[in-house]
Amino acid sequence: MISITRRKLLVSASAAVAVSSIGMPAIAASKTIKIGAVQPFSGGLELFGKQAQVGLDLAAAEINAGGGILGHKVEMLYEDNKTDPKTSVERARKVIQRDDAMAISGPITSAARDAMAGTMKRLKTPLLYATNYEGGICDRYLFSFNTVPNQDTAPLIPYLKEQGIGNSYYMFGADYVWPRNMFKAAGEMIKQVGGDALGEEYTPFGVKDFSSVIRKIANSGAKILLFALPGADGITFIKQAEEFGLMKKVTVAFLGFAETYLGAFGAGKGEGMYAGLPMVANSKEAGVQEFVSKIRKREGDDAIVSFYVMTHYNSLMAVKAGMERAGKVDKEALIDGMAGLSFDIPTGKASISAEDHHVAMNMYIGKTGGGTLNVEKELGLIEPSRQCS
Repeated sequence: MISITRRKLLVSASAAVAVSSIGMPAIAASKTIKIGAVQPFSGGLELFGKQAQVGLDLAAAEINAGGGILGHKVEMLYEDNKTDPKTSVERARKVIQRDDAMAISGPITSAARDAMAGTMKRLKTPLLYATNYEGGICDRYLFSFNTVPNQDTAPLIPYLKEQGIGNSYYMFGADYVWPRNMFKAAGEMIKQVGGDALGEEYTPFGVKDFSSVIRKIANSGAKILLFALPGADGITFIKQAEEFGLMKKVTVAFLGFAETYLGAFGAGKGEGMYAGLPMVANSKEAGVQEFVSKIRKREGDDAIVSFYVMTHYNSLMAVKAGMERAGKVDKEALIDGMAGLSFDIPTGKASISAEDHHVAMNMYIGKTGGGTLNVEKELGLIEPSRQCS
């Protein structure tokens, strides 16, 4: 695990030397486009911060090896927000005002994102937000490269009913904006398929004993646990749910689940959980296999590759395409260049809405089994719901 207070990384400098001899543009050594990355490298969500970094590093290396962006080298500036909204604002301000960042990647939590929003607007700097979230943002200075509820949760709830798994839910998550708003949206989706929400509960981060809520869920009669407790706390809960036998009574629909969790629950544990997501690493799709192979060539054969890696990779590749579309290195031009952009990602075609800056892409339903995450159903391209009313 990376420990970062302030890490300034010039990605793949050796790969970014002038390559005009093979037909690609040379990069002027004095020219750089700086991208800040305000991500959690401590504080409980560092698994996701590391996944973000892996994707960003690959994208920056590929961009620099191919001649940069309009002849400019890409430099990543990593900052640890410690999974804290206040620290997120401080780090964002620093990389924009002191380091002259063109854009910022991050953060992970909705609380940190909302805290940063005012700073991004005041400093007129685009935020490249590549985490699945609850939706509802319409902002010139925010681009969402991950999913909103109609893409990841709306297909999952009817699927679980169709498969005969159940139509009664208990909703349990962390006590902050993302789980609360996700459950609000999910409650309407459950009603639409004639289901029942039998309970809803939230917990602060840092709880070590979930026995009381596990008993409530077990006694509720719910067939499905809709779960939104990310990071280390989510791992602790699932371990205790296994220990108390809850996993034999309910099926877990895990919002935000990704390969980062695999193996964390113990051998043979955490099996049979479902999620809606924009990539599954062991998919047979050629683009996904190629992407995973590139990551493991850089990071090692045992590197975890989740959709968080892909969405952060996508965000930086969109910066390249958007700036080249605009034809100049400028923040406002970058925003205009990314709005309405269509581009290729490992799972196929993607497009950024010109109106609200959210991404349409292929979606999947995944299920854990045999110690891995498998594709249960390919959903095809799903447009995000409109965020600007």
